[in-house]
Amino acid sequence: MNRLFLVLIFLYKKLLSPFLPPSCRFTPSCSEYAKQAFETYPWYKAFVLSVVRISKCHPYHEGGHDPLPKSYNKS
Repeated sequence: MNRLFLVLIFLYKKLLSPFLPPSCRFTPSCSEYAKQAFETYPWYKAFVLSVVRISKCHPYHEGGHDPLPKSYNKS
């Protein structure tokens, strides 16, 4: 399942992202964060981490450096 999400992220980064204006508030970018999450954690944990990260992407969040957590024990 992780591979499917990684392919979708790859396609987004190659096919859609180049046509969008740069507007990322975070480092690493949300797509890179999601990629790292799916490379590190089981798909369900990576999915939750990715959704939480993307939900922070709005004008009222300051953004900044937000790396992937070293451990994630939420079941």
